[in-house]
This record gives sequence, C-alpha cells and structure tokens, in this order.
Amino acid sequence: RPLSDTPLEPDISLPFPIEFLIRDTPRSHQSKNVAAKEKWKQTVASAARARVNKLRDLFYLDDRVLAATIFYFSPVPMEGDVDNIVKLIIDGIVNVIYLDDRLLERVVVQKFDPGVEFVMHSLTSRLEEAIRTEPPVIYIRVDADLSWRELP
Repeated sequence: RPLSDTPLEPDISLPFPIEFLIRDTPRSHQSKNVAAKEKWKQTVASAARARVNKLRDLFYLDDRVLAATIFYFSPVPMEGDVDNIVKLIIDGIVNVIYLDDRLLERVVVQKFDPGVEFVMHSLTSRLEEAIRTEPPVIYIRVDADLSWRELP
C-alpha cells in the first residue's frame, strides 16, 4: 500500500506547508552554464534544508501529492520567461522536501516586477516577509493541501 494511503505519523512526517525565501535572482534552466545551474540548485536545496531543519529534527519524506507556489519579486523588470525559473527550483528541493518532483501535481508561478501594483489576501508571515524584503527575493511554498482540486 502506498504511503499516501496510510495514516501519517505526525511526529515524523514532514509538516506542510513549508515556506521559505531565497534572497537572490533565480537562474534559468535554459542557461548554457552548467556549473551555475548546479550551484543555483544547491542554493535552493540549502535554503529549503535550513527551513525544514527548523521545523523538525527527524522526519521522513513520503509520497504525498503536493502543490508548489513560487513568487519572484524582482528588483528590475524580468527579462526572461517566468517559466524558465521553475525547473531548477523544483529540482533543487528534490530529496529535501519531496522524494520526486513527480509528486507535484500543481505548480503556480508568478513574477512581480517593480512598479506593478498587486493586492494579496490572507498573507502568511513568510509571504509577508517576502513582500517586505528588498528584491530580489523568491518565495517558495510547498503544500500537501489539495483543496484546490475541489471545483465549484
């Protein structure tokens, strides 16, 4: 029986949602600089690991279906395509927050260029921190809440 069908042990399961920030400019997966791409994935993994380690000392990664949100707050208008920043971020947190990126059933990505007004409701403290931080900053949230599957 898959782990997702078994009751989770609250004391050893990774507690979702997991939110963390990276104060840097994301790298594109289309870059030809392989070393820079690997370094960026390590930066993402390090930020995710630091957050996870603050949440729980001992945990296991299971096969729950997850959703990810990525918001990029840019200091200047973003030149590349927003979709090009996703892959390295998602790959960077494999084996830190989830075992395989195939567990991600939904990914929401949005860029926020300077000077473009926006309104957000129901801010978490981590998202509020991202909004108040001097760009560049990337807000990442991985969640096991699948309520978005419920269509009206």
